[in-house]
This record gives sequence, structure tokens and C-alpha cells, in this order.
Amino acid sequence: MNKKNMNVQVFENYFMMHKHGISPHGGFGLGLERFTSKLLGYENVRFTTLFPRDINRLIP
Repeated sequence: MNKKNMNVQVFENYFMMHKHGISPHGGFGLGLERFTSKLLGYENVRFTTLFPRDINRLIP
């Protein structure tokens, strides 16, 4: 960040989260829809999502 002339103090909250143990990749990624799709045996998460997002539906 110093090489890119970025202000390190602006990112202090971000660094604090990582200092106290947040995962570097942002999480495990197992939501309710993913759990339900695995539980019911569906291959696609969209079948177990109330409002699935795709190219034809961007808002519920």
C-alpha cells in the first residue's frame, strides 16, 4: 500500500478484522439455499432459492 501511495489509516478497520481472526477469503460460503439444495439433492442452487438471480431476473 505504501508503494502505491495509499493511505494505510483509511483501511485500519479492514486490517483490524484480519488481526482478530476473520478468514482471509471472506467466509465458508454455505448459506441456507446451499444447505437446502444439498439436503434435498439438487445440483443447482437456483431450485432451492426463493428469488433466484439470473440474466432474466435481477430484482425480485
